[in-house]
Amino acid sequence: MLFILMAIACNNNRQSAKKIFRYNEQAGIASLDPAFAKNQSIMWAVHQLYSTLLEVDSAMQLRPILASRWEADVTNTLYTFYLRTDVFFHDDACFADGKGRKLTAADVLYSFNRLIDKSVASPGSWIFNSRVDTVQPFKALNDSVFQLKLLRPFQPILGILSMQYCSIVPHEAVEKYGEHFRSHPVGTGPFQLVRWAEGQAMVLKRHTNYFEQDENAVQLPYLDGIKISFFDSKATEFLEFRQGRLDFVNDIEASFKDEVLTKTGSLKKVWTDKVVLQKHPYLNIEYLGILVEDSNPLVKSSPLRLKKIRQAINYAFDRRKMMLYLRNSIGIAAESGFVPQGMPGFNADAVKGYTYRPDVAKRLLQEAGYGNGRSFPVVKLYTVPVYADLAGYIANELLQAGIRVEVEVMQKSVLLEQTAKSQALFFRASWIADYPDAENYLSVFYGKNPAPPNYTRYQNSQFDVLYERAVAETNDSLRYLLYQQMDKLILADAPVVPLWYDMAIHLVQPYVKGLAPNSLNLLELRKVRIEK
Repeated sequence: MLFILMAIACNNNRQSAKKIFRYNEQAGIASLDPAFAKNQSIMWAVHQLYSTLLEVDSAMQLRPILASRWEADVTNTLYTFYLRTDVFFHDDACFADGKGRKLTAADVLYSFNRLIDKSVASPGSWIFNSRVDTVQPFKALNDSVFQLKLLRPFQPILGILSMQYCSIVPHEAVEKYGEHFRSHPVGTGPFQLVRWAEGQAMVLKRHTNYFEQDENAVQLPYLDGIKISFFDSKATEFLEFRQGRLDFVNDIEASFKDEVLTKTGSLKKVWTDKVVLQKHPYLNIEYLGILVEDSNPLVKSSPLRLKKIRQAINYAFDRRKMMLYLRNSIGIAAESGFVPQGMPGFNADAVKGYTYRPDVAKRLLQEAGYGNGRSFPVVKLYTVPVYADLAGYIANELLQAGIRVEVEVMQKSVLLEQTAKSQALFFRASWIADYPDAENYLSVFYGKNPAPPNYTRYQNSQFDVLYERAVAETNDSLRYLLYQQMDKLILADAPVVPLWYDMAIHLVQPYVKGLAPNSLNLLELRKVRIEK
C-alpha cells in the first residue's frame, strides 16, 4: 500500500507524472457496495466506481447514462429502458478471463432485485417499497431492453433511479466476494479500485474501457486516478490542503471559517490568489422539527401542541442575522417553504414563509393563552454538538419573545433514535435531497409515512390528497403547483421551523480545472483536469 501511494500520489508538493485528484474523507467510508450508499462519504466513492440508468445533470435535469433512452406506456406504470451496448465492467478476477464483460439488462434486473432482497438488508430498499409491482416489478426483455413496472403512477420514479442505490453491479462479483464485496467493488464507472487500507487511504485508477467521451470524442475520465485519505480531524485536513497535499476541501469547519471567509461569505484578501472558492445551492434544508402527534403524551402536555405557538416560534428569531454571524453567509435564510432553493419548481414568490416579526410572535403567544403574565413552561430543544451554538442563538431569541427553551446536546445517533421513536418533542434536523423532485421533501409530511421520514408525525388529509395527485401528475408545471400548495399547508400548520437552505462550499487548488458544482453535492470527477 505504501509503495502504491508513493508511486502515484503527489506528495510533498512534487510534480507527479500521474494526474491524481486527492481529497480527504473525514467520516471514513463504511462500504463500497452501492446497496449501502446511505451517506455522502459512501455516495461520493460509489459515484466514481459505478453507473446508473439515469443521472442528474448540472441543470438538475435527468439524462440517460447507462440507458440510451426510455419511454413510459399510456398508464405511466410501465417504463422501458433501452440500454447502451458499449458499456463494460471493470476488469476483475470474478470474470472468466479476468476481462470486464459487457453490461446487459440482466445486470439491471439482478441489481434491482438485490436491492429489495430482505436478506441483503439494504437501507435503500425503501425506494421501491409500495411503488413497484409486487409480482414482477423488473424484467429483462433481452440483453439491451429492461422494464420496470409500478403499482400506480409515480412520476418521481425516474429521479429515484438516478440514486447511487440503483448502481448496477455484476452477479459474478457479488457471488465471488460475498461479504467482502463491500471492499472489492466491480462496476462500470469511470474509476476502479486499486487498494483500500481502511482508516488510512483509498486509491482508485482510471477505467481504461470506460464508455463515455467528451464533446471532442476524447475518452473520459481525464484523471489517472483518485487518492482518498481518512484524516479524522478537520484541522489536519485543512493543514494538508494549505500545504498542497490535498486538491479539494468540502466545507470548512466553524473554527476556520473566520480565518478564510468574510461575514458575507467571500474569501478574505490573503486567500484570494491561493485558492478557489466554490459556493452553490445545495439541496438540503436545516430545520427544527416539532412532534405534532395528538395521541403522544409528550404532545398532550406541551404548549407546542398549539399551532399558534409553533407559528410564534417561526416568527421569533432572525434567520438572516443567524446566517450572517454564525454561518458566514453560507446558506440562505429559509424564508420560503420546506422545499429548498435550487429544487426544480421552487418559487419564493408563490410560497412565502416566515420572517423575523417579534411583535407577531408575542401576539400569537397571547392569543394562545400565554399572555398577561402567564409563564411559558420550559421546552427542551434537542440538537447535536456541531449545532449547539445555533440552537443557543435561537433559544436566546425565543426568550426575548417569552418562549423559554432549554438546549440539550446529544450525539447524532441518539437523536436519530429518539426522533424515529417519537420520543423527541422539539429537535434539530436536516433533509438532504435523494433525487431532484420536491416529492422527496414533501413525503416527509405524508400521513401514511412512518418515522422516518415523517419524524413530526404530521397528519393532514388535505395534504395527503394533494400529495397523491402530485405524484401521479405527468405535467411538470401542474405538479409544481400542487407541490406549492402542499408547502403552504406545511407553513400554516408549522410542524417544522425552517432555518436555512444549505449551500455547498468547496476550497479548490487553482490548478484543478473542470470541477463543476451541482445541487446534489455529488463529487463529479469525470471531466476534472490537474494542470500544474
